[in-house]
Parts: sequence; structure tokens; C-alpha cells
Amino acid sequence: MNMLHEPADIVPNTSSQYLVLVTETWPPEINGVAMTLNRLIQGMLARNWRVSVVRPRQRDDNAPDNRQQIQHILVPGVPIPGYAGLRFGLPMFEKLREAWKRQRPDVVHIATEGPLGWAALKAARMLGIPVTSSFHTNFHRYCKYYKAGWLRGLITRHLREFHNQTALTMAPNVLLRQTLQDEDYRNVVVLGRGIDTGLFSPRRRSRNLRETWGLGEDGLAVIYVGRMAAEKSLGVVVKAFNAIRMQNPDAKMVWVGDGPELRKLRKRHPDHVFCGAQIGGALADHYASADMFLFPSMTETFGNVVTEAMASGLAVVAYDYAAAEMFVRPDENGLLVTYGDQKQFVERAAALAGDRERLRQLGHGASKAVDGHSWDHVCDQFAAYLHQARNPLPSIPVP
Repeated sequence: MNMLHEPADIVPNTSSQYLVLVTETWPPEINGVAMTLNRLIQGMLARNWRVSVVRPRQRDDNAPDNRQQIQHILVPGVPIPGYAGLRFGLPMFEKLREAWKRQRPDVVHIATEGPLGWAALKAARMLGIPVTSSFHTNFHRYCKYYKAGWLRGLITRHLREFHNQTALTMAPNVLLRQTLQDEDYRNVVVLGRGIDTGLFSPRRRSRNLRETWGLGEDGLAVIYVGRMAAEKSLGVVVKAFNAIRMQNPDAKMVWVGDGPELRKLRKRHPDHVFCGAQIGGALADHYASADMFLFPSMTETFGNVVTEAMASGLAVVAYDYAAAEMFVRPDENGLLVTYGDQKQFVERAAALAGDRERLRQLGHGASKAVDGHSWDHVCDQFAAYLHQARNPLPSIPVP
């Protein structure tokens, strides 16, 4: 077995390197995986890699776009139940094998473990092409939220078998890497996430936007940003806000995002503010115009929204794992809650909301805490891991 090594800081740029990304989600779909993959691919283009993206066809694929530098290999897809707009790619093994015979990639990176990912893995291994993968989604943890807990063991084995056939599996943080290693995943490395502090900034705070929420400058806006889905523990957000409103009746709960639970939330909480999915500058404005960020999800592999909220100057209340565990320092830039302790989450959120000076101090510390964590550095690491998969170190004989 080849031994792992940490990526070099600098990998030689050469226009001969050809990367194929296989994924079942891609912009304009709005989710953390699509955003992360787009950032990585733009980084590879800037480093003179040629890039193809294999993905399911989207509704707007016939519309003009700005994909000049990326070849898109489109495959048929099937809608994912409960996730409107997202699709599983069908296992187009023959199509991929023939395409890669004609134009051989230097490395194939598979970001999703569905039928399309399995077909790509089989085709690449048959042709002797190096394959890397990334672990973006805790599908096995989703089971209990969709009354399918009996599937967890099967999904866990499925994911492990898939990733252990790749040269490297890239996990977004050290804790998840250790968890995967404890579950017998091999060759797991850490590839973190960057934050665009030029976009997400306290400077984007908008008085006009707050007025549309029914708030003045002295009001309290509590915000959640993310998928409106069962696995995000949205009921805890509601409980925490109810506790906050007991002491601050004029506070506003602001929801940003879309998903299968949105209709229920709108119906049950007509007094809350629902802004729908936001992207780019509009998303940054929504973050910065709020006062505190609640994020009780327990299924994240990273949680890009946590660092986006911090960069925007928001005090974060979140469980002590993933991005929050990495970046939040209690009483310096946010609050951490014992993983899964809903009562503690509600109590700490309410206490923080009742201390506006502390809220401002933590928000100021939050924006400073994520400075320097650029996507450029993450893309350097990604390029180094791809180089490692193509040029593995020889095994060291055991004496």
C-alpha cells in the first residue's frame, strides 16, 4: 500500500494536466457541495489545469452561460426524492470509458458516491487512471431524519467500499478524518474550506434590508441560512427563537434558503421572515444585516455557512463539531454547545440574545477569526493531492 504524505505548498503548474470532476451537483444549484466544487475547479483553471465536469443534465443547460473553459459531459439523471432540483446521475459506464479512451484524464476526482460515481470509479480503474474522492455528505447520518435508520449500516458499508477504492479520500476537517479512519476508511487526508472575506463582510450591513424585515438598527435579527430540510434540526432553531422572543418580543427570525421543509415552516410561523435562497452579494447582505446566527445541524461534514456568518460579523451558536469546532472560540467569537444537547443550545442562544454588548463583541471577534483562510490556499492543497495521486510515494518496506 502506498504511504500518504502531506501536500507540498507548491506544485508545478503545467498545461498538460487534465482533471475530470464527477459530481451530481453543480451551480446554479445552491448548496455547500456545489459551491465548494466550483471554487476548487476555478482554482484548478487558474493553475493551468484542463478540466471536464461529468454531471447530470440540469434544466437550464441549453441557456447561454460562461463555461468557456470547462467541458461539461452531461448524463441523464433521476430526481432525488424530497430534494427538488437535485438529481442522481445514471451509471453511464460505457459513455465514460469511451470518452476517457479518446481523451485520457491524468486524474479523476469523484465528489459524490451515487450510481454515476460508481460508474466513473469502475471506468477509471479499468483504464488505469488515478482516482481521488471527497467526503462531502453524511448520508448515513441522514437516515434517522427520514425514518430509515435501518439503512444506516448498509449505507456506511457502501460509502466505505467506494472510498477505499480511491487513492485518496479528502475530508474537510481533522475530526471527520479521524471518524472515517475509525470506521476503517483508508488513505484519508484533510482538505479544508476557504472563505471569501472580500464578499462576506460586516461592511455589507444594510439598513434598508433590515427595514424590510420590520427592524430598525436597534432591533434584533436572528438568522438561519441553509437547506430547509429535516436533517438540519430546524425545530431547534424555532425553540431557540421562541426562548429569545420571551425576553425580546420584537425580535425577528429570518430564514434564508429553500428545501422540502420550507412550506411547513411558512405555514407554522407566518410571523417569521422567509427570504428564499440567496446567492452572491444578496446572500452576503442578508448575513451582515442580521445580529446572530443559529446553526443546530448535526449532519454537517463542514458547514460553509458557519464561516460565512462569522466573516459577516455574526456571533454563531452551533454544536461543537465541524466548522464550528474549528473556528469558534467560546466567549471570543461565538458559542459552542455540546453536540446534540438541544436544551443547552436553546438556553445559550437565549442568554446571548439578552446581552447585546456581548453579542456585538463576539461578532467583532468572529469576523477576525476567519481572516487568512483563503480559497487560494485550499486550491493549492487540492492540486497537491491530485499530484500525489498521480505520483504516489513508494511503500517503505517493513523490516
